[in-house]
Amino acid sequence: MKTIALIAAAGRSTRLKDRLPKQFIEIQDKPILAYTMEKFEKCDLVNEILLVVPEDYLGYCSTEIVDRFDFRKIKKIVSGGEERQDSVYNGLLAIPNTTSIVLVHDGVRPFISISKIEESINLCKEYKAVILALPVKETIKRIEDNYVVTTLNREKIWSVQTPQVFDYKILLDAYQKAKEDKFIGTDDSSLVERIGVRVRVLEGEYNNIKITTKEDLIWAEQILKGDR
Repeated sequence: MKTIALIAAAGRSTRLKDRLPKQFIEIQDKPILAYTMEKFEKCDLVNEILLVVPEDYLGYCSTEIVDRFDFRKIKKIVSGGEERQDSVYNGLLAIPNTTSIVLVHDGVRPFISISKIEESINLCKEYKAVILALPVKETIKRIEDNYVVTTLNREKIWSVQTPQVFDYKILLDAYQKAKEDKFIGTDDSSLVERIGVRVRVLEGEYNNIKITTKEDLIWAEQILKGDR
């Protein structure tokens, strides 16, 4: 059973406004993306890693990420598209059709644990579609025109993370259907849900943050200090 991790790292860091895309920013002398890939490199259940990056960073990733940190599971580096959904679809098309399971993970979530990756893969073998998520802590309200419309039941609301793990053919079908319908989803799971597949939820980890702001970079530094 071939399992491939598709690392989506084609973003441009519009919120950080940094010279480098955020996935290449270094924390303690290592790019964020390298921390992320390290987890999948060390996971015995992952056979290969496919990396999706901005087209003009293909060479940079090859030398400054893959070669520099001696990643052995990287088989392909693919250029991304206009939106994240386009980038993941590019990656899916580059995956061999002999693949059984594909994990889609954000390149800027460097603190996912290997044990949680393994748990999600094992669950996917049974349920075909698995996402990581956390129950929200705060009260959640729906707002329109700066006024509260309603207060939602937070016990039924979860915040979604990656990796999101799927049977490869199911995910490819979901992406192809979305492309035909010109549907843009907010995550991979939303595309799978709309073709009628039930998605199993696995409780995630609070350290599995997505680095999108300068405040997140500070938080990431603190997490690394705690790890060490």
